[in-house]
Amino acid sequence: MASRGGQKIPTLQSSYLGYNARLMLEDNSLFQGIGFGYPCDLAGEVVFNTGMVGYTEALSDPSYRGQILCMTYPLIGNYGVPSKEIKDEYGLPKYFESENIQVKGLIIYELSDVASHWSCIKTIDQWLYDEEVPGICGVDTRELTKKLRVNGSMRGVLSVSKDDVLDKAKASKMMKSRRYGTYEGWNFLSEVSVTEPREYGDKNRDCIVLLDTGTKYSIIRNIIRIGYRVVCLPWNTGYQKIKAYKPKGVVISNGPGDPKVCKSTIETAVQLIDTATPTLGICLGNQILALAGGADTYKLKFGHRGQNKPCISLRNNHAFITSQNHGYGIDAKSLDKTDFETWFLNADDNTVEGIQHKTKPIIAVQFHPEASPGPYDCMFVFDEFKAIIDKYYESNDSNEDKLVSNPSSISSSVQKNLNRKKRRKIAKT
Repeated sequence: MASRGGQKIPTLQSSYLGYNARLMLEDNSLFQGIGFGYPCDLAGEVVFNTGMVGYTEALSDPSYRGQILCMTYPLIGNYGVPSKEIKDEYGLPKYFESENIQVKGLIIYELSDVASHWSCIKTIDQWLYDEEVPGICGVDTRELTKKLRVNGSMRGVLSVSKDDVLDKAKASKMMKSRRYGTYEGWNFLSEVSVTEPREYGDKNRDCIVLLDTGTKYSIIRNIIRIGYRVVCLPWNTGYQKIKAYKPKGVVISNGPGDPKVCKSTIETAVQLIDTATPTLGICLGNQILALAGGADTYKLKFGHRGQNKPCISLRNNHAFITSQNHGYGIDAKSLDKTDFETWFLNADDNTVEGIQHKTKPIIAVQFHPEASPGPYDCMFVFDEFKAIIDKYYESNDSNEDKLVSNPSSISSSVQKNLNRKKRRKIAKT
């Protein structure tokens, strides 16, 4: 056993590996492999991620709910799985993005049967077994990815068994079942959102309400980083309940599935827009704000999932490398009939990667500015949100908040309100 600064580095051996396994897609493609993790049969949407590292963060990302994930990087599992007891400076698990594995199943080319890292406490097959998630290795993930790129994301059935795997007929029936195989039109938010309010950070600080449509821990830590307390609320929380917390702003998080099924959240977003509440949307939150503003969304052919997706800011034509995980996008043409405008574009396919309101303090990005896994190039989005809030709220002499719109102009209704306050103040003097 090696050591790191006097600390012994564990070397762990795989335990839940060697099952019979088969992956079948809706076009009748068949991939044989070796099963690992938890033996069971399940159906879901098959997607791929091009990231090279960060599988613990990726597998615990709630945006993957309902999906069977194919990792394109060939070797997975070599550094094992760390303990959730390792916390960051804010008391959140450092190497995970939620409490559990969120993917339905995992597809990889080669599983490292040995894990060695100073932080690891278990192998990835042990982790999957503990959380009842099946995996398959020995699959030609390059061929599978090419198929998904050409044909688009497809439904699939993953069968992992100590004995016989599902035959084609049973797999096909499971795939067509609404209960097991449907992804489009399915609302996953109740599965990934908190069910009651949770608070994070210093209770003495002003709060930001985080509308949890499947949030990652990294969003929470970045809101705390810019100086706020986080109040995390369920995905279907109404505007009045949000307002009761007197937040300085609202963040609508990432999450899984079709944004159009998030009707309660869209209704809340409509009110956030109408009241010019400082708001930041991330990933699914970006799409929800677009729908609330009158734009349209659609399903991408195979989505964007990886850590090196280039985006161009239309403000300054700068390129940024981003982390992404989404299968739906905003219809660019539909933005023309709204009060939103495009902020970022994807350099690969020109899809909308960010929007901003023309007169109100509302911004949103399709990528993940919090990364995890991925580059930290776009952390400035959180800092910009703080700047928007600071500009929006300015205290008068009696410490009452007054509204200042963003990005550059004050709306007429707000301006009239400010003028009335100014006149009252002059009259008193």
